[in-house]
Amino acid sequence: MTPIRTSRLLLRAFTMDDLEAVLEFSSNKIVQRYTGDQLIETREAVENVIRNVWFEDYKTYGYGRMAAVYLPENRVIGFAGLKYLPEFRETDLGFRFLPEYWGMGLATEASTALLEYGFNELKLSGIIGVAMPENIGSWKVLEKVGMTYYKTDEYDGDGGSYRWYKIERAAWQGA
Repeated sequence: MTPIRTSRLLLRAFTMDDLEAVLEFSSNKIVQRYTGDQLIETREAVENVIRNVWFEDYKTYGYGRMAAVYLPENRVIGFAGLKYLPEFRETDLGFRFLPEYWGMGLATEASTALLEYGFNELKLSGIIGVAMPENIGSWKVLEKVGMTYYKTDEYDGDGGSYRWYKIERAAWQGA
């Protein structure tokens, strides 16, 4: 998987060396609050996600969530990346950062680079983004990078309602 560099971030494939950093953001209640995911609080559970989710996505689809390295500190601060969702036959743009890095424009920076990568390198026809209605920061980022809200619907079978956004390659190229 090709690393992506922005002015402040390096997005790269996760490695097992990232285990402690993944544990830090995956066990953080503030980070996980609007994700719909359970807290991941053990090294074994983190290892399982890295090996059986992220590595499998890389192998199966050629892309997936990437470690977000904040370059000024050379620190993994979360993830950003595209993830194929076979149950919807869609590719999802997602990001998750430690709270001390919120409000700095990093999600917008990463998302812009990921859309460019998805459309220009992976040749995807469309990319979606899904956010809880309460997660105003995330859906504002999706709107800022050119995605359009198109429905409120379930996402992961938890019975919740989520805001769904989408952008097509043609709209991205026209932006």
